[in-house]
Amino acid sequence: MNTTSKENAIYYHGTKADLKTGDLIEIGFSSNYGTKRKAKYIYLSATLEAATWGAELAFGEGKERIYMVEPTGPIEDDPNLTDKKFPGNPTKSYRSQHPFKVIGEVTEWTGHSEEQLKTMKEHLEKLKQQGIEAIED
Repeated sequence: MNTTSKENAIYYHGTKADLKTGDLIEIGFSSNYGTKRKAKYIYLSATLEAATWGAELAFGEGKERIYMVEPTGPIEDDPNLTDKKFPGNPTKSYRSQHPFKVIGEVTEWTGHSEEQLKTMKEHLEKLKQQGIEAIED
């Protein structure tokens, strides 16, 4: 387990949840992805690109949002990406069982094209049909 603690790093969390500065993002709620089971981990990234995917692919009808967050405890490399898709963690994606405190919202960001979104959603659907979860705890 690679536990990370990077001081002065800016972290992002993409979602469709309507949050305010000071709110905590915590485990135990239904996941934004996969089978929507209760989340054992919460996820964040040090890249706006990864957070953009998080906002765009999250379940729900709410507005896509990207929040700047501050971990309240240790974070570790996200094995859903680093162990399978991007060795070395170039996406700077992490997870934790400790809450993230919302410290602000990114109000200006550019989403992916309709074609990119369609391709990603088709890929995730194929994985689902094969019984492969997008998020594995």
